[in-house]
Order: sequence, then structure tokens, then C-alpha cells
Amino acid sequence: MRRGIAATALVASFALAATACGGSDSGDKADGPVTITWWDTSNATNEAPTYKALIKDFEAANKNIKVKYVNVQFDQAQNKFDTAAGASGAPDVLRSEVGWTPAFAKKGYFLPLDGTEALADEAKFKPNLIEQAKYDGKTYGVPLVTDTLALVYNKQLFAKAGIEAPKTWDDLKKAAATIKDKTGVDGYWGSTQAYYAQTFLYGEGTDTVDAAAKKVTVNSPAAKKGYGTWLSLFSGKGLHKADTTADAYAHIQDAFVNGKVAAIIQGPWEITNFYKGSAFADKANLGIATVPAGSAGKAGAPTGGHNLSVYAGSDAAHQKAALKFVNFMTSAKSQSTIALKNSTLPTRDDAYTDQVKADPGIAGYGTVLAAAQPRPALPEYSSLWGPLDTELPKVAGGKESLDKGLSNAETAIAKLVPDFSK
Repeated sequence: MRRGIAATALVASFALAATACGGSDSGDKADGPVTITWWDTSNATNEAPTYKALIKDFEAANKNIKVKYVNVQFDQAQNKFDTAAGASGAPDVLRSEVGWTPAFAKKGYFLPLDGTEALADEAKFKPNLIEQAKYDGKTYGVPLVTDTLALVYNKQLFAKAGIEAPKTWDDLKKAAATIKDKTGVDGYWGSTQAYYAQTFLYGEGTDTVDAAAKKVTVNSPAAKKGYGTWLSLFSGKGLHKADTTADAYAHIQDAFVNGKVAAIIQGPWEITNFYKGSAFADKANLGIATVPAGSAGKAGAPTGGHNLSVYAGSDAAHQKAALKFVNFMTSAKSQSTIALKNSTLPTRDDAYTDQVKADPGIAGYGTVLAAAQPRPALPEYSSLWGPLDTELPKVAGGKESLDKGLSNAETAIAKLVPDFSK
């Protein structure tokens, strides 16, 4: 899952329009191969080359199928696909963030995959990830990669300060002060993005909404306590002040990989970029631990990742080809290749070969997956972070109180789930 992270390549709108069609507009000849279009939302620099190479392998093994690859910026893909699908011109296959899957399934844009070639290896995948690809009892995506957030830290700086990875947020505050005293650099730099702040809700045993009870809980006492802890980590010795600029993500990442801050909360999609930084030329210096626990004694972060989904609006020939392509891309062999090249986490146990597990980043994140919290199968769930992404930077930047920010977010979220009570 990559909240607010833009892929490095821009895709011109006219190019998307030309390649979006998944049916009769694909340019196939009656006696030629079927051409399917795949919108990939991975990082265009670090990850896309691996997927392009796999496409060549797939085409070599399937002479009657061609794959038109389009890399779409992650932060634009959801709206672009929604627009394209509504106009019956979507790609045959989408790399769908797990939160998008139920939303598009509800609209009828995704093909149910149960019993198809795409899901032939269903028993091989981690059950919780298959469950997260379902909506209303049917499966609409095949898990391609998974992720969660972890506390990533600079082992050398922690060792110099004589401390270990903190188990609670209170421990983190103490650790940050010690690191500042011993090394001169800040011990922790937090994010103002709602996805990253979600861990503080889990630490108090709550969530943005209670889907089962159909209740908005973002402004509940437990949630206020969690966000209060989140806010407190922007001030104090060794705690970097909040960055509310548009480039905050890049600023935090750059500081961490170059040893200017000792710890941040981050996901495995940045493993390859960690290794490019001066602080982690030695990969063994990268520490990965479960996010600290809240006052309820609970620790965890959202389960993220991406599924491959098939467009329901494509014709039968394109759907058949798309299902075969999804099966190939999510196979154990392909997932192992992706993991080795991109340092991402596979979604099936048989893809975790000894070679894959030898990557310290993958091994480290693998140990924290057990604490990952699955999201409810609520089509609107991913959109609930939108109001919080508006309010939390204001709160962290001192422009409004926490009570005001959460009240505003509650009002906005209630409009997104009108059948929920407050």
C-alpha cells in the first residue's frame, strides 16, 4: 500500500485514453493474437522494469497473447480507472490497491475470479489476503504483493545510544531523547498522513469506523487518545517537528536513508530506496520492528498491498487472456522473481524461497506481518482517510486543535458512509 506516493513517471492522459480499452477497441486482428492492456501502479523506476521483463516471459510462453503495459501513477490510478470503467474503456487488468478492490467490485467493474484460471492456486495464498480481496462473498482480486508498516531504524545510531527498538510509544519518546543526547540527531520523525496515523488507533483498540456496528468512531475517546499520542510525537527532545509541506514524504525518507534521523514508520515498498541511502550501504544496518504499542497494549498497522483484478467490461476473449496473465504474474515463480528484484513481500508461502528470505528487508518485514490489521470489506473504507489527510496536517501544524480536527473529520466521514451513526 502506498498512500500519497507518486510513481516517478508521468503518464499523459492521451496515452491512457489510447491504451485503456479492454475490448473491441484494442486493435486485435481477427486472425492475430489477443492484446490485453495492463495498468500497473508500481514505482516506474524501481519496480516497473521487473514487471516488464515478466511480461516478455509471459508473451514468449503464450504466443497468442500480447500485453500492452501502461504505468499509471499510484495516486491517480483509482480515479482514472473509475472514470475509464464508467465509460466502458478500462484496461483488462488493473494492479488494484487492496482498498480499491471492494469499491470497484461493488460498482460491477471487476470480474469475480472464483473458479477461474486466475485463482487456480487459491489454496497457496495467505488466507487473510484472499479474504481481503473479497466482497459480498466473492473474490475479485488475486494478491500480488502485500505490505504493512513497521518501525524502521538505524541500528548503528541505536547501538551508539545504547538502546533497543522501543516496544511502546512512551519508550519511543525516551529513546528519541537518548539518541539526541548521544548522537546529535533526532531519534524519530513521524508522518502527518492518515494512513501512517492509523497505527495509533490500533494501539488503542479502535479504528476510523466500526464496520460491524455501522458507527463512525474516529472521534471516540479511544481514537482521541490514539491521535493524542500521535500528536505528542511531534514535540520534545529528539522528536522532529511535523512537516506539513507537499514534499513531507520525501523529506522524511531522505533524512532517514542518509542517517539524519534514527527511526521512522515506513512500509516495505521503500526497501530498495533504503539501500540506496548512505546510512544503509550495509544492508545489515537496517532495523525493522513492529510499530510500538499504544496504551491498550496493542500494536499493529494496516495490511496493505495490491491485487491483480480483471475488468468485467472486457469481452470473453480478452477476459480469458487476462485470467491467464493474472495466473502467471501471481505464480510462485513470478512472485519470487518480483521479491528478489524489487524487495517486495510475496503473498503466497511457496514464493518465500531461501534466496528470497535472505534479503534482510524482506525477512524483517516478514516478522511484523503477524501484527498487521486487515481492513474491513467496506467499499468506502479507503476514502475515509481523505478527510483525515485534510485535517491532520492542520492539527500537527498547530492551525487547529485536535478536537476541532477530529470533529471536522467525523462530519466528513459520516457523509461518506451515510448509513453509519456517529
